[in-house]
Formats: sequence, structure tokens, C-alpha cells
Amino acid sequence: MKIKLTFWRVVFIVIMGMGLYSTFVRYSHGLGAVSNMSDRFPWGLWIGFDCLCGVMLAAGGFCVIGAVYLFNIQRLHSVVRPAVLTAFLGYLLFIVGLLFDLGRPWYIWHQLIYMNPHSVMFEVGMCVMAYTTVLFFEFLPNVLERFNLKAPIRWIKRIYAVLVVLGILLSTLHQSSLGSLYLIMPSELHPFWYTPALPFLFFGSAIAVGLAMTIFESTQSAKAFGRHLELPVLVELGGALLVALWVNALLRFEDYFHRSLLGQIIKPSYEAYFLWLELALAFVIPISMLSFKKVRLSPNGLYLASVISLLGFITNRLNVSLIGFETYVGHHYIPKWTEFSVTLMIIAMGFALFGVAVKHLPIFPQENHVVEQRVRTKPEPLVGTVVLGHAGD
Repeated sequence: MKIKLTFWRVVFIVIMGMGLYSTFVRYSHGLGAVSNMSDRFPWGLWIGFDCLCGVMLAAGGFCVIGAVYLFNIQRLHSVVRPAVLTAFLGYLLFIVGLLFDLGRPWYIWHQLIYMNPHSVMFEVGMCVMAYTTVLFFEFLPNVLERFNLKAPIRWIKRIYAVLVVLGILLSTLHQSSLGSLYLIMPSELHPFWYTPALPFLFFGSAIAVGLAMTIFESTQSAKAFGRHLELPVLVELGGALLVALWVNALLRFEDYFHRSLLGQIIKPSYEAYFLWLELALAFVIPISMLSFKKVRLSPNGLYLASVISLLGFITNRLNVSLIGFETYVGHHYIPKWTEFSVTLMIIAMGFALFGVAVKHLPIFPQENHVVEQRVRTKPEPLVGTVVLGHAGD
């Protein structure tokens, strides 16, 4: 079979080639040869983006599953499987990114035998490992359906309620604990981002990102695979995203007000510029857009608002993990091109694996294409998409 060489495939090949070269340098010559990290700045782009942002962007899994199976919002059932796929890939790629950042990654299994229950990092590691396992079993029915293996599907259905509860519990624990990691650094992290409320802010932002990411992946999948866009589902997610953004914005405002930082925020400074960018992208622009009903009912409007909010929360994680430390470290951290190449390689792998899974597995519901034979005197507006349930559901 001849593979057509398109522009994006060429880009993918180039990114993978650069990433594999950087991977060779990292594992043959160590972290110093491939990154600008140091003893004073030990956590760089691979922690700030690949790990913190990777886990956050995978939050759509527990958000959508919780909405469908705990709150019985069955209208969102059609986006459960894509959300689980995104979450599963997100956590797998988070682990890949962690293997690049650890000095001796072949010892990662030591946390299973040298346990430190008083360490937040130990709790994050165990929760991520357990939740990845839960996501594997939540994703497994897609593979079993592909090969028409009905008996294992019935076994998984018997424990699915347990998987749902465990998944939501584990996600809640480690999404907030990622913020707790930075609570031990009060003298190192800038006051704009150091706060005792970090665990709550990390968890709240993960919920907003989970909703935005579901809108993003649904829209992109419809374009890439020629599917009908389920606009009623996206409209409902857009309304929930608006509420989540307002809650997060009010929590941030209350935190700054309580710590008497509102006056300092409006003063121009290096850190303030990045904070303004973060607040504009995460709250001001998407909230302004979604406050208009016309935008919430528009596929393009919903997509644009979700992308802007995603960029805002990514900026937040990078501000917490990178910008907030630069003042106290005494120099600006600028990643090497090899660090960027590894990150781009991980992102490209995520998109490629998502595309392969959607192409070969029953990730999206089958669409019921009905051709009406009667003659219409005037065109009727499209109000929704009719979808069939998954096999075995």
C-alpha cells in the first residue's frame, strides 16, 4: 500500500527525527548535554509542560465520566470514549516525559518498594500509576469490541462502577497534589503563584481544562475524520466550561485579595507581564466570549474559546513551574532546542496514537445517516446529530 506524503506527515517525520536524536543524546550523555537545567533550576520544560500540563490536559476523562456515571448526564455519553482515550494517552505520555526528566529513570520502580507515605511526590506517583491502570481497563472494551470478545467485556462491566469511583478519586487526589508539590517552596516561588490554595486551584483548573479539552478533541476529530459535529453536546459542555471558568476566576481573585496582592498585580514587572497573559487567556477572553449565547451556540466560537482557555491554563502551569522561580534563582531559564524537540515529539506521538485508535477502534458512536426521500419546500435547520449507542453498551 502506497502512503501519500502530505505536509503534516512530513512535519511529523521531522519532529520525530529531531526528538529521537535528542533522546539518543539524553540517554548517552545525560541531562546536562540535552537541557539547560541545573542544580539551581532542576525542573524545566519537561516537568512544567510534559508532566504538569500533560496531566492537566488529560483531565477530560474523569470530568466526563463523572458527569455521565455519577450525575447521570446521559447526553454526554457519546464523548465518554474519546475522553477516556485522551486521558489514557495523556497519562502514558506523562510517564514517557517523566522518564526523560528523571536522572536515573530505570529506578522509577523503586517507589513500589522504598515507600515514603509522608511524601507528596510519592502520593502523586502512586496515584498516577494506579489511575493509569484504571484508565487501561476503562479503555480496554474498545479493543475487545474490535475483536468481538464479548465475555471479557461482560467481566469489565461488572467492575465498571468500581473503576469509575476509583478513577474519580485518584484523579482528585493527584490533580490537587501536583499543586501541593510547590507548597514546600514558600521562599523560592514568587507570591503571584505561591499560595496555600494551590491544591484547590490545580484541581479547579483541571476541571475547566477537562471540559475545554473535550470540546477541542471533539471538534478536531469531526474535522479530521469527516464526522458530524454533535453541536448540542458541545453547547452543553460550553455552558459548563463558562461556570467552571467563573469559579476558577473567583477563587483566584479571592486568593489575591486575601493575600493583599491586588495592588501589586497591576504594577508592571517581569512576573506581572506573564501573570497578565495568563489571566487574559485563562479567564478574561474566554469568559467574555462564552458570556454571549451566540458564541456558545457556534461551533467555531466554542472551539476558539476552548483553545484560548487551554492556552491560558498551560501558561499558568508554566508560570508556576518556571517563571515563578526565575526571580529567586537569579537567571532566566531558556530551554535548549533539544528540550523543545522532545516535547514536540511527545505531542506528535499523542496526536498520531489518537488518530490510529480512532481509525481502528470503535471510539466514536456510529452515525445514523438517514436520507429523506420527501421533497422539502424550504430547508430545515440542523438541530442536532442522531447517533447510535456503542456496541455492548
